[in-house]
Amino acid sequence: MTEIFGTFGPACAQADLIERMFLEGMTGMRLNLSHGGLKESEPLINSFMQAAQRVGIRADLLIDMQGPEIRIGGLQKPLQLEESQEAVFVIEHMEQRKDGVIPVAEHVFSALEPGSHVLLDDGKLELAVAEKGEQVRAKVLRGGTLYARKSLKVLGRQIQAPVMTAQDLENIRLAKDYGVTALMQPFVTEKEQLLTVKNKLRQNGMDQFRIFAKIENRQGIRNIRDFLPLADMIVIARGDLGNDMPLWELPAAQKELSDICNSQGKPFLVVTELLASMTQRPYPTRAEVSDIFHAVTDGAAAVMVTNETAVGKYPVQVIRYLKKTVEEAEKYR
Repeated sequence: MTEIFGTFGPACAQADLIERMFLEGMTGMRLNLSHGGLKESEPLINSFMQAAQRVGIRADLLIDMQGPEIRIGGLQKPLQLEESQEAVFVIEHMEQRKDGVIPVAEHVFSALEPGSHVLLDDGKLELAVAEKGEQVRAKVLRGGTLYARKSLKVLGRQIQAPVMTAQDLENIRLAKDYGVTALMQPFVTEKEQLLTVKNKLRQNGMDQFRIFAKIENRQGIRNIRDFLPLADMIVIARGDLGNDMPLWELPAAQKELSDICNSQGKPFLVVTELLASMTQRPYPTRAEVSDIFHAVTDGAAAVMVTNETAVGKYPVQVIRYLKKTVEEAEKYR
């Protein structure tokens, strides 16, 4: 049976709502820990556990780690970036409380050079660096609202970051107490990363935890055969993967990863914008249900929605459409 995952968020924080999502076919949920830890998420987790107990299932609780993904820092409030206007990057902590600037870590600041193109929030916003001094000034090419801790990518540059952050290590230490069953490791590109994760899990008595390895750039695709045996599930994470290549190449990348996983008998999960239109309306597009159908007929062992249940208006309907489409696809496998 294909696993069906939702994502925690304010739109589905109540136990009654999560219970309805379970009844529609959801088998587990993802908790995004990019912005906080398990302690801060305790009310959400309690609602999840309560709902699962009511319907009598042992649902999977996945924690999505910070890992080596590059993100901006905290913001006083969401920042509206208008096309053709200027945006300013500063080193995090130096001007942390100044409104209207984008704070980044020092090693990220160093990677911003004139002419660089910067993608923010999974590519929803794009900026071009114009000049660099004590601050980095950039022109907004594709505008929108920027929220705190969103992803950042400098096109053509690989910015090195630790496999696990201090917050990740703390969350692993607490994971068993909170009923976590699996861990999603971002931006996996080599087997040493997964060996590090496995070692930390072992040190905390969590050898049985499933490891979901997220493929989010070309390097991950190139090296997947090296680390495939160390993962319990491969995640075709189309958000950042689509930032690392022209979007018209993304379907072929998904197909390549599907074929590799199928040939090696490795389960894989497909995620990102499966039902994106349903954040605002109670029914999907024809293209979206076709996308889900083909992901499952291509062999996906799991599918996952993110914003659709986290902040969307219709989380229960999202799971219903996801489950019904999966059921149709399973008839053709």
